[in-house]
Amino acid sequence: MKPTVSPRCRPLLRTCALAAAALLLAAPARAELLGEVSTVFKLIGPNHKIIVEAYDDPKVEGVTCFVSRAKAGGITGAVGLATDKSDASIACRQVGEIRIKEALPKQEEVFSARLSILFKSLQIVRIVDAKRQSLVYMTYSDKLIEGSPKNSITAVPVGKAIPVK
Repeated sequence: MKPTVSPRCRPLLRTCALAAAALLLAAPARAELLGEVSTVFKLIGPNHKIIVEAYDDPKVEGVTCFVSRAKAGGITGAVGLATDKSDASIACRQVGEIRIKEALPKQEEVFSARLSILFKSLQIVRIVDAKRQSLVYMTYSDKLIEGSPKNSITAVPVGKAIPVK
């Protein structure tokens, strides 16, 4: 027997499905965990670690950013309640032929990773240096109230004109 949906509920279901699809399409690029090293032993729960992740730029084919950052362990880290430290390092590299899919904004947030359950995140911003035909990537952390001045930058030479919005 096939379940039926009331005609009154169909518009609501359609709206929910469209909203879910929009969220999936708008979701930030996912990190690929490449490796990790333990920095502090924790008797209960996972150890504190430094993790290394790779992010492919969603608008620039052939560029990958490699980020190392602290990841809190212990019981709070195991259940996702710990706040990770603001320390991070970034190195973006050309990993294939660079193809820019569309005109890029002069500055744009391209990746974000949650560092605490609610208010802290790691940001990666792409800045176009059209004069030098390069893409500059910067990583930093922010909080709802106050971010951290700790940051790291890297640049990828493109070697040709970069279309800018």
